[in-house]
Amino acid sequence: MSPTEIIAASVASARSDRRGRTRRTHRRGIVAACLIAGDLAAALAASSLFGLMGRTSPEGIAGVVFGALPLPAPSVVIVFAALGLYLGYGPSPPERLRLRSWGVATYAACCLMIAAGGHLTLGLAGEIVAFSGVMILLGFYTEVAIRNRLIRRKIWGAPTAIIGADPLGQSLANSLLAQPELGFRPIGFIVEQDEEAPPRAPDDLPIIGRLAGDPIQPVEVAMFSSCADLARHDGSRIGRMPVSRVVLAQQIQDLQNMWVQIRPLGTAIGLEIRRELYRPLNLRLKRVIDGVLALLGLVLTAPLIGGLALAIRRLDPGNPFYVQVRVGRNGRAIKVLKLRSMYRDSDRRLREHLESSPEARAEWQRFFKLTNDPRVLPGIGHFIRSKSLDELPQLWNVINGDMSLVGPRPFPAYHMESFDPAFRTLRTSVPPGLTGLWQISSRSDGDLLVQRSQDTYYIHNWSPWLDLY
Repeated sequence: MSPTEIIAASVASARSDRRGRTRRTHRRGIVAACLIAGDLAAALAASSLFGLMGRTSPEGIAGVVFGALPLPAPSVVIVFAALGLYLGYGPSPPERLRLRSWGVATYAACCLMIAAGGHLTLGLAGEIVAFSGVMILLGFYTEVAIRNRLIRRKIWGAPTAIIGADPLGQSLANSLLAQPELGFRPIGFIVEQDEEAPPRAPDDLPIIGRLAGDPIQPVEVAMFSSCADLARHDGSRIGRMPVSRVVLAQQIQDLQNMWVQIRPLGTAIGLEIRRELYRPLNLRLKRVIDGVLALLGLVLTAPLIGGLALAIRRLDPGNPFYVQVRVGRNGRAIKVLKLRSMYRDSDRRLREHLESSPEARAEWQRFFKLTNDPRVLPGIGHFIRSKSLDELPQLWNVINGDMSLVGPRPFPAYHMESFDPAFRTLRTSVPPGLTGLWQISSRSDGDLLVQRSQDTYYIHNWSPWLDLY
């Protein structure tokens, strides 16, 4: 290559790098601006609500907007910024909920301290606490709506290059593409000079650069799929990447991956895993939250449960409730209360249907559910099952201590027997839940492998924050 060509290539590379930095800054700015605007709107909405209701609020529009709080409500955004919620990427959604809650708690503590220096009344203290609860809820759901909109426009996730297009790299790309809320958006692979493109790349992701070849396309994040890949590429090759962040995504299968802290251990790196599941205080807290919320929920939904029971009894005379024995914590049998969504002779109907339909039998063996279930009551049965209203009476099971509001769903014994013994032991080590990760994400679309994966993830990564999320 002649000197002129070398200079031209250098200038083109510098221009491309500047354009890449501009795009990255522009994207992060849009994300930060949207998140800040959402939190400002949530803070003003919560504050104006109490400004209209509070008798101690100052007069005029300022009193309606800012209420009687010692600190203006929009100042909570400063706390969120200090906690890193507006960086344009990460943390994971449950961790963001934890940081958001701590941010609101910090704001509330500052308000109480300022008020204590003047004239703190019980009414003002109550308003600060009430505002904090409303702010967490409004801010959380506003952020969810904004994040979903930005994901659809491909603005939320940081453009990420996967180092290596081997099976590990492709698996990592698939995982990130399936969970855009994590904040990393794969745009392609960076491979060795002689490495071929994968025959079936996830979402047809292209090769966007080579480690010892042409200049690499600017991205925000370079992600290695294993420690071996990171160790194999020396510092000079990593230094050629026009990225500000390099992430190691070690595949750890079913091990915990949330609430992990890095500890420097001389020339080694230690990963400290907080096993929240085994902290007695957390389990007691979970039980208290379950009891209070389940009792409140049962009182509020009692009229709905009564109305559905009458509709069921009119369609198929008999007891509209039924009890099913399922496997609870430590393998103990528990009696789960449900609204009856099926005919009283459902077992006979199912047996005859499976005997006459090989397709239905195969579907039942894979999912333990049927798309067209002959047992379900027409109309009301499909309605309460699609909305999970048949589970509402299980609020009593939660109050009674047999179940939790959130956890792996309690399965019948025949369903549990389809899992391996190790997973059965793990699954029954925690209280079963009224709802769970598999319920809200996959439901009937998730087979036994999906159930196993999502229940294992929940148990290994359990914390009060994950339950709240």
